[in-house]
Amino acid sequence: MRIHPSLLTPLAIVALVSRLCAHSANEPAPKIDSGWKQRQETLNQRAAEAGAKAQVIFIGDSITQGWEGAGKEVWTKYYARRNAVNLGIGGDRTQHVLWRLENGNLQGLQPKAAVVMIGTNNSNGEDNTVEQIAAGVGAIVQKLRTALPDTTVLLIPIFPRGENPNPQRGKNQQVNQILQKWVDGKMVLWVDFGHKYLDPAGVIPGRLMPDFLHLSEAGYQVWAESLEPQLAAVLGESPASGEAAAVDGPTLSGRWTLTMAGPNGDPVNFAMTLKQDGTRLSGSVERQTGAPMSLSDGKVEGTKFSWVIHRERSAGGKMTYKMAGEVKDGQLQGRTDTEFDGRPTSNEWTAKRK
Repeated sequence: MRIHPSLLTPLAIVALVSRLCAHSANEPAPKIDSGWKQRQETLNQRAAEAGAKAQVIFIGDSITQGWEGAGKEVWTKYYARRNAVNLGIGGDRTQHVLWRLENGNLQGLQPKAAVVMIGTNNSNGEDNTVEQIAAGVGAIVQKLRTALPDTTVLLIPIFPRGENPNPQRGKNQQVNQILQKWVDGKMVLWVDFGHKYLDPAGVIPGRLMPDFLHLSEAGYQVWAESLEPQLAAVLGESPASGEAAAVDGPTLSGRWTLTMAGPNGDPVNFAMTLKQDGTRLSGSVERQTGAPMSLSDGKVEGTKFSWVIHRERSAGGKMTYKMAGEVKDGQLQGRTDTEFDGRPTSNEWTAKRK
């Protein structure tokens, strides 16, 4: 069968070569350890819950998973309001990501953008050649383009690693040089800011990468700020600073389903409406019987929020519920403190967008 040269786009060539030259980096494969399997199941559930609401997904290894650790606060400022989904697993190589994408990680997702940074674990020792690593990353990009044709891929080159210049850095840089040739400027974009993790002498500062591989909070701030202009353009938004992203509306505004334990311990759901105006928060919680309960003294400070609800009891007297919590992964996680018959009680609750 002849293939007209005009049909051979860079990614089409990658896909063709991958099929003809299979190797460990581009052959989908799971890990066998229980921790990896559990994380994979968690990501599948996370993707299913986010569904079409997710505007952005992040795909990668421990550096991507680290958005849930050292990068947690930066993630909340920039990506929680975009219902972003973290699909990173520590230790993953390209073949593991390929397997995950074929086994549930993309189920139900329709993001506008997919941020991809993977390959550094393939570069250890003689495990894979430069060409094999590049082919593995290319297979991932091709998989995303096929499974999510309306999603723009933001391809991030492999970050530098090791405190000082070293052969592994050079190997990864050669991979990056190949990856850059696949960018079409339309549905696959190149976002290169690895140089920001190096000082003028080529040394990685510990304040950005404490172990010279994984990022600190400051390192994730560099990532977010560097990615934001192109990501915002893909999303059709104006680029946001970290502070603006924390309060840019609507962050908490909208309809929520609040879930807490009932008298017998079973979960009970309540409809909740929130309206955020800068740092001020108002709204109401609908009761199963009776009038909705209005929020008062509501406020938002970064990722944290609080409000008070006063309720008149049918048997007489008034109860005051002090509710506070934090935004985590696009959901609300909070605690309610109150007094009942002179005894203080405290209950945890969560809320998801409707």
